[in-house]
Amino acid sequence: MAAYGLYTHIASNKFRSMLLLAGLFVLVYVLVYAGALVAEVVIDSNRTVAFYLSHAFHDLIVAAPVATIAVALWIVIAYFFHQSMIDAVTGGHDVTRQEEPRLYNLLENLCISRGITMPKLKIMESPALNAFATGLNPRQYSITVTTGLLNALNDKEIEAVLGHELTHIKNGDVQLMVVAVIIAGVVGFFGELFFRLFTSFNWSSGSGGSWSSGSSSSSRSSSSSSDSKSSGGGAVIVIIIAVVLIVVAWLMSQVVKLALSRSREYLADAGSVELTKDPDAMISALRKIEGRGELPGATSAVMELCVDNPREGFADLFATHPSVQSRVDALVKFAGGHDPGPLPSPTEDTEEPDAQADQQDTLPLPPGPWNDAGKPAIPAPEPSPARTSAGDPLGNPIGNPTGPWGRH
Repeated sequence: MAAYGLYTHIASNKFRSMLLLAGLFVLVYVLVYAGALVAEVVIDSNRTVAFYLSHAFHDLIVAAPVATIAVALWIVIAYFFHQSMIDAVTGGHDVTRQEEPRLYNLLENLCISRGITMPKLKIMESPALNAFATGLNPRQYSITVTTGLLNALNDKEIEAVLGHELTHIKNGDVQLMVVAVIIAGVVGFFGELFFRLFTSFNWSSGSGGSWSSGSSSSSRSSSSSSDSKSSGGGAVIVIIIAVVLIVVAWLMSQVVKLALSRSREYLADAGSVELTKDPDAMISALRKIEGRGELPGATSAVMELCVDNPREGFADLFATHPSVQSRVDALVKFAGGHDPGPLPSPTEDTEEPDAQADQQDTLPLPPGPWNDAGKPAIPAPEPSPARTSAGDPLGNPIGNPTGPWGRH
């Protein structure tokens, strides 16, 4: 269904996101099926491909309740302790109005103006320019801001960033992103588990091409020599299928997680403009944050929650956020903002003073006793206008050296 207007886009994105999150649960069962394929080959390597596929499906049905309980337990743990884990990684801590009156008042005013429950306010000691929101319910919602952001942005720009994060909370983006990170973590965990299971077994060069581990593996049933010959390549094909399923499941979990993030940043920018009525402040904040948001030591899951994530993968496929330029272009086109243009990159900021210092060091010496060459190193100054007995060019009589600001 086509979406028209900001709120319709929000509803449409929520619906698509729920479908994508449901797909992440399906990926968990795909991984379980891949693990069952590996297990079947380990138990008996002298079967046909059809045998492995059918028995692995039966194993999936048996293991599905256990996998569901494991995923549910993972989600419960993350539900209650995700904020503590994020704070442990980032070093964020709660602040009060007395500790940060400027930031606290800006956030409180935004929440009061729109009737939004005020989230907890946290500060992260970091020179990086970034902020992020977390939480799965109104009692858990919090906004974390770095000290570098507070020092670099003015009040209007900080207000725009806070409006961006409040919009993520208001639109339900925070819950969906946290859940997506949790489910993607489950997929990654199962994928690594089965990959380790796969690499822990070695292909034996003995007869029948059996799979063996450090200890001896037992066969499910004896097979005839004709069956071994007819199904010699079945185990290899099934192992290839299992590896492909594991890789595809992991890649899909990452792509889904990135799609959730990228599709929401435009809406959060627009929501910030709706709250503050100042598109230029949001644009200016993005330009200052651009290229300066890297949080040292933060995991990729934390960076995906931030206002800007400078981490990018090959060909921009794994970039979790749209580029700042595309976000600014959207604000200029749809919100009527004005783009001042990109600021110098952090490397240019540090190199520019050095270049100026080098240029000053190479300036020629002025003529005088310090010029060892004995020749003027710079052009001689032009002679001042000739003075007449009537006075100088300013109309002051000679011998009465007064300027436009009086005698001195």
